[in-house]
Amino acid sequence: MTAPEAVRHPGGVLAILFDIDGTLITTGGASAVAWRQAFADLYGISADIRESTHAGITDPEVGRLSFTAVIGREPTPRELAQLMAKRLEHLPAAVAQSTGYRVLPGVTTLLPSLVDRGYLLGLTTGLVESAAHIKLARADLNKYFHFGGYGSDSADRTELTRRAIQRAGAVLGMPVDPHQVWVIGDTPLDIAAAHGAAAIAVGVASGEYTTDALAGAGADHVLSALTDELPL
Repeated sequence: MTAPEAVRHPGGVLAILFDIDGTLITTGGASAVAWRQAFADLYGISADIRESTHAGITDPEVGRLSFTAVIGREPTPRELAQLMAKRLEHLPAAVAQSTGYRVLPGVTTLLPSLVDRGYLLGLTTGLVESAAHIKLARADLNKYFHFGGYGSDSADRTELTRRAIQRAGAVLGMPVDPHQVWVIGDTPLDIAAAHGAAAIAVGVASGEYTTDALAGAGADHVLSALTDELPL
């Protein structure tokens, strides 16, 4: 039995997917703290993930690349599982204690406004699902998101974005045309993932990349911040 084809429904955009770090919030380095504590607990080594990874890659890849950089070889599946579990053990306290944690401009006004206007909101993030919700909990943002695509779904940002779009369809009870989905993120990887999943890519220059860099990466729309009006 074949899956039903997505049909474009009247009314334009149906769902909007948001990246988390650099788009909705910044944790002020809480992730790096949690990873460092995990390596210290397991191996007695101080590890800085920022030396071996870059913004936008998935949590499992952060773990693999960091392990390889500090240990000198690829982790076994059991070692990676232990490392990721230790990181999650430390993440809630790291987020709670971070003095640099903040919600980015426009977020607390935009999200309830979109919900009130009938848009279905989801997440598309390289974070594993549990880490995503730990990071959002401090700002009480979880209540806006019904579903998502996560680093625990795939190491490939395009694939996890496709998963999020499929889950949007599950929530709405019908297949969703990717062209009626917006993906909002702050890195070129978010832009590439959106296009790879046939969705509309919206770059927001709230992270490390400028509006010019996001436009150069092929974003369909570019915002300086989420205080800008979305061209819905």
